[in-house]
Amino acid sequence: MVVLLDTHILLWALDAPQRLPNDIVAQLESPETTVYFSAASIWEIAIKTALGKIDFHYSPEEIAQAAKDSGFIELPISAAHSAKVAHLPLHHRDPFDRLLIAQVLLLPAQLITADAALVPYSELVRLV
Repeated sequence: MVVLLDTHILLWALDAPQRLPNDIVAQLESPETTVYFSAASIWEIAIKTALGKIDFHYSPEEIAQAAKDSGFIELPISAAHSAKVAHLPLHHRDPFDRLLIAQVLLLPAQLITADAALVPYSELVRLV
C-alpha cells in the first residue's frame, strides 16, 4: 500500500503517535506500506511558523529529517501536481490541502488525514 500523510498526521506520527489509531500506526510501520510526506507539508509548517500561527518545538528542517529518519519518503512538488490543483472542485480552499489532494490523485496513494473536508475529493482519502 502507498500512503501520503496529511501535515497534521505527519506531525502526530513523528511526535505524538498515541494520537493515531492503532491500525494506522501498524499500517505506517508495516514493511508493505510505502509512506510519503509531501514537500508541501514542510512548506506549510515553515510558512505557518514564520507567520507565528503555530509554535512547533522543531524547525521545518528537523521535521523533514525526522520523517526521513523514520523511513518516510519525501514527495517533491511537481509541475503536474501544481497544475492538477486547477482541476479540483472547491470542496476546500486550503492551498496546501488542495496540493496534497492533487499529489494523491496523481501518485496514486491513500491520503491519511483527520480533516473531514477532504473526504469529498476522492475515495483515496482515509479519514482517521
